[in-house]
Amino acid sequence: MIMNIIIWNCRGALKPSFQTHVRELVHNHNPAILVLMETKVGGERAREISGRLPFDNAIHTNTVGYAGGLWMLWNSDRVEVTSLANTEQEIHTIIKVMNSDSCWLFTAASPKSAERHILWDNLNKVAELHNMPWVLATNFNEPLLDDDKFGGRAVSINRSLHFKDCLDNCNMMDIGFSGPRFTWTNKREVQALIQERIDRFFVNPNWCLLFPEAKVVHLTRCHSDHCPVLLELTPASRGARKRLFKFQTCWLTDLTFPKVVSQAWEQTHSLAEVVEKFTKDAGLWNKVHFGNIFAKNKNIKARLNGIQRAVSVKPSSFLLNLEQDLLKELDLILRQEEELWTMKSRVNWMIQGERNTGFYHASTLIRRKRNQILAIKDAMGEWIYEEAEVKAFIRNGFNDIYTTSLSSVSRSEAYSTQWQASLTEEEKANISGGVSDAEVK
Repeated sequence: MIMNIIIWNCRGALKPSFQTHVRELVHNHNPAILVLMETKVGGERAREISGRLPFDNAIHTNTVGYAGGLWMLWNSDRVEVTSLANTEQEIHTIIKVMNSDSCWLFTAASPKSAERHILWDNLNKVAELHNMPWVLATNFNEPLLDDDKFGGRAVSINRSLHFKDCLDNCNMMDIGFSGPRFTWTNKREVQALIQERIDRFFVNPNWCLLFPEAKVVHLTRCHSDHCPVLLELTPASRGARKRLFKFQTCWLTDLTFPKVVSQAWEQTHSLAEVVEKFTKDAGLWNKVHFGNIFAKNKNIKARLNGIQRAVSVKPSSFLLNLEQDLLKELDLILRQEEELWTMKSRVNWMIQGERNTGFYHASTLIRRKRNQILAIKDAMGEWIYEEAEVKAFIRNGFNDIYTTSLSSVSRSEAYSTQWQASLTEEEKANISGGVSDAEVK
């Protein structure tokens, strides 16, 4: 099931274009949950307006004078929402996706500048009370890094450090984004223009493991000085991608692997042919012989469970010996699994003897998201989203860099004079001759 969440600081729900734009967002992106910030409407009026929107459930927070107003809207046929706690600037819920086992904590927050420290304290308390997968959707009104701001005063180091401390305490991370760099603008002339990235999604590693393909997209900004931000939990597939060959160091633990290498060198001559044959043979060997180590792990544990149940009823030497053999095999597979995740995560340190594969798995997912190019801007400033077009743009860029417009110039003859140093025939013979035993000694 496609599952999308959108957050949008709409800057007022009483504007004539508000309901039209919400319906357009729903039509284009089909969100199961929509979080609206700074609606500036509360109470019965908020329930009346949200009742006309294409969602059948809602949570509203109270406004503070003519400011605030946080709404969370959802469709109950797609997600089940359990409200935990609400304040004027935050909503804490548990989300369960229908027809699946997915369940996680979801927090929506939009604090006022003067009360950010209250939200940070509350988030720290929430982090101490649970260990669930967690999504934080927020407009912190505070850039985290210098790169998150254009124009105006520099980012406050003191406030950004408090912001970062809160994220670290909550074990939150940014999974990146595609689309325009900034989510808010003051809409001034270029001399006074200020832009910031302040509308964001953060997730913890447990949630990242639950939805490894999730991505964030900054949508087109209109009808507000903030752009809507889309979180796609399960992005639509764009077709199967050809997998590149990758050497796995855990192959070296298998005694039959050196034979694959030696055969590639014995049957071919040029290096290019060796590489081609080795990659082909190694891929086939991995598929037929080495196999999926995660499936092996699961299979061995299932066999061990069956043996241990049988031993508890009727012990025998055969079963006990088989159990010991399987335990040794399991230990080897765990080392292979640890080696695999260590290599994929590219982590240069580890706790000696601890098989913390969950940590390496999360590190791998974070690195992949940081390295993944979801969109790229062309020379005209237009965004390219299709994978084939992104590849073509990068390839053309390299061609432009390494293609010269200069014509080649023939090399001139080496210049020599009669004063140039030269060797006698005897000296040439001594240099080009073999090494004598006396010289070696």
